[in-house]
Amino acid sequence: MPDDTLLHFEDMPPGTVFPLGPKLVSADEIIAFAMEYDAQPMHLDAEAGKASILGGLAASGWHSCSMMMRMMADSYLLRAAAEGAPGVDFVKWKKPVLAGDVLSGESRVLDSRISRSRPEIGIVSLRHELRNQDGETVLESENPVMIRLRETGSTDK
Repeated sequence: MPDDTLLHFEDMPPGTVFPLGPKLVSADEIIAFAMEYDAQPMHLDAEAGKASILGGLAASGWHSCSMMMRMMADSYLLRAAAEGAPGVDFVKWKKPVLAGDVLSGESRVLDSRISRSRPEIGIVSLRHELRNQDGETVLESENPVMIRLRETGSTDK
């Protein structure tokens, strides 16, 4: 995508909201992710999931984060002048994500500033929240993302 059609730092002021999802979570994908990355019984077998405190076949928390990352990419990151992220401030898994759940939510810009060491880059702080089909929050997260400024060296923020 040409740089002039991308979202830049200037396009992401505090208060900007990007919708996430919806995403239907299937039993097959929960099991496939678990087999590869988190082979605990509650992520591999419906009966083991029901017998656990999770109450059913549940996605790994890391799978939930991966699904959120895909929703973020589809919503805004793939059309942004993004340069990556320096880390994650926190992730909270609030409720189990179960087979058959439909996830949706939003990413909200909390704050933005221009990098002191790299003035062509802005740091955009985002808060992400995913909810299931019943409106229950299943995941919360915050992290900064590095986004190029449209005009290199702009200091109007």
